[in-house]
Amino acid sequence: MAIVNRGFVGRPDRSGVKLPPGQYRTFDFPVLSAEPTPDIALSDWRLTVQPTGGPLRSYRWDDFTALPHTDITTDIHCVTRWSKFDTRWRGVSMDVVLDGMVDTDTDTSAEQGYLMAHCYGGYTTNLPIRDLLHGQAWLVDTYDGEPLAAEHGGPVRLLVPHLYFWKSAKWVRRLRLMPGDTPGFWESHGYHMYGDPWLEQRYS
Repeated sequence: MAIVNRGFVGRPDRSGVKLPPGQYRTFDFPVLSAEPTPDIALSDWRLTVQPTGGPLRSYRWDDFTALPHTDITTDIHCVTRWSKFDTRWRGVSMDVVLDGMVDTDTDTSAEQGYLMAHCYGGYTTNLPIRDLLHGQAWLVDTYDGEPLAAEHGGPVRLLVPHLYFWKSAKWVRRLRLMPGDTPGFWESHGYHMYGDPWLEQRYS
């Protein structure tokens, strides 16, 4: 199944030649990271999903690639003001990853709690679980038809296109569910806790 996602239902998109406030369009894919690019062998890669209660769920590379994958075409918006249209990814829906750990069949919001993404290299970012469900977010391992390059977050990164791109954490290794919201790396350094590009939620 292929998904075309403009990043936020009901907001202006490129068909109207519009960008979120303060953004400019780029045809490049700038590389920005809070830490050096880690060297992660696929044989060493692990993903752990940690619920607030109950057993951990762990994936090796072969386990992850065996999960159902979806093609996604979406616009992305960086807090540094660039936006890139029609980026092409392939990955696993967070609805699949979190199935059985949260209620993926309801539109409840605050009671779903939050998630902290932990990454190889030490980066973290926090997200409301409601923003990860119902076809809004993925763990991606392919970009533009090729395995996701390390500089862009490979082997696996989060893709949450309706929020600023720092929320789409690179080099994901652990997803930790939390009952309350706790700031991640950039959020602890003055970035907004949520990061909606259409509201210019760049900083707290």
